[in-house]
Amino acid sequence: MYFAALLARTQDGWQASDTELDDVETLSDLTDLAREASVDEDTVLVFIEQEDAWFGIIRVEGEEDPRIFVSDAATAARSSYGEILTNELLGRDDDDPADDLDALDLDGTEDGETQVDDEDTADDGALGSGDTVPAGPVGDREILMDLGLGEKELLALDTDALLEIAEALGAGEVLETVR
Repeated sequence: MYFAALLARTQDGWQASDTELDDVETLSDLTDLAREASVDEDTVLVFIEQEDAWFGIIRVEGEEDPRIFVSDAATAARSSYGEILTNELLGRDDDDPADDLDALDLDGTEDGETQVDDEDTADDGALGSGDTVPAGPVGDREILMDLGLGEKELLALDTDALLEIAEALGAGEVLETVR
């Protein structure tokens, strides 16, 4: 089960709203959600959490590229929304049409047969050393530094991390209203 919320910074402080992720398939979808919640292109934080297993923060400011932090990449990569974030952070492109072609059986073998080719042995569909997802945090560790939460504090967060982050930003109460 996921919890997702948007925190939008305004002149009057932070405004929180819960958000549905049903239509989110890409980082662009998440970024668009954040931009829609933005007031005067100010800071918007998207919080995503999966049952205290991992959390992610996407920070959007105007038309700038989003900044991302994920608390545990290996755990997050095993979930649909976490995979979106970790793929972006690790430079993987899920929408590469070549991936679809690689999945097709175009080598002329029958189903169940394998064809051994020296060039193809390195890419047999299994995760190679370059494809592994690191355990632990990935992304912009200074994502909240200017808002009062430094790298050391961010990395020390454990359970109920999103509430602790919101409290550090002065938005604990507004986040609790959407929880």
